[in-house]
Amino acid sequence: MSEHLDKKRPFVELVELNQKIVFSEKDISTKSWIVGKLHYWWCWIFPSVMFLSVAPPVMLVASLAGRKDWLYPFCHWGAVNWLKWCGAKMKVTGQENLKVAENYVFVANHRSYLDTATMFSYTGRRMGFVAKKELAQVPIVGTLMPYVNILKIDRSNSHKALETMNEIRKVFERGVSIGIFAEGTRAFPNELLPFKKGAFHLALQTQSPIIPVAIKNTDWMMGKKTGVAYKGTIEVILLPPIETKGLTVENDLMDLLKKVREKIAEELNNG
Repeated sequence: MSEHLDKKRPFVELVELNQKIVFSEKDISTKSWIVGKLHYWWCWIFPSVMFLSVAPPVMLVASLAGRKDWLYPFCHWGAVNWLKWCGAKMKVTGQENLKVAENYVFVANHRSYLDTATMFSYTGRRMGFVAKKELAQVPIVGTLMPYVNILKIDRSNSHKALETMNEIRKVFERGVSIGIFAEGTRAFPNELLPFKKGAFHLALQTQSPIIPVAIKNTDWMMGKKTGVAYKGTIEVILLPPIETKGLTVENDLMDLLKKVREKIAEELNNG
């Protein structure tokens, strides 16, 4: 469906039909493109040098000590500091919706590379992820992924994708919450793409509550294929949990998907 038609269709109908939604554009016309381009390269070059300098010795020590779990605090430190180096301030609301010692499936929108570090570091939970298989090909990052419960998924191969979801279920059952970007890929700025079903299969199969997560401002701070980056405040809204107990994949999956998507879409539509 074209972008033009998306804007013409009623908002409620687009949510109900699980179709792409285009929201009002943020006005960033006062921001310098040159500054944005320079900042974009800063966000990647300096952190990459730091990461490649520190990660190998940390991995070696953890491996020799037989304590691969030592890598998690390092990765958490890296994610928090990468966001700071990118000029991102954080505003997290809704943490009162999380119960102590409760395990959740966090379902979020996805518009930027900044989103993964944000979810990993600022939900208040130890977090595992499903990531694109291409991420596993990045030097060192690909090696670290399984140690911090980030599993690659090949969406072009349904059998391998199912295997990955089974592995992530095992991670979840060990007491690690799972973060899933339900669109399956980054949306362009101001967009919300249709949701895929994997997150909802996981939640229903484990009878675990879902926390809908709306992530704002990362699209103009470092949007998909924009090639620029700007300082700003990332807003993370942890919405009230949606229970799945008593629901089934056969009868309730699409209703659950639409309900979660509606909550996120409403929050994004509020600016």
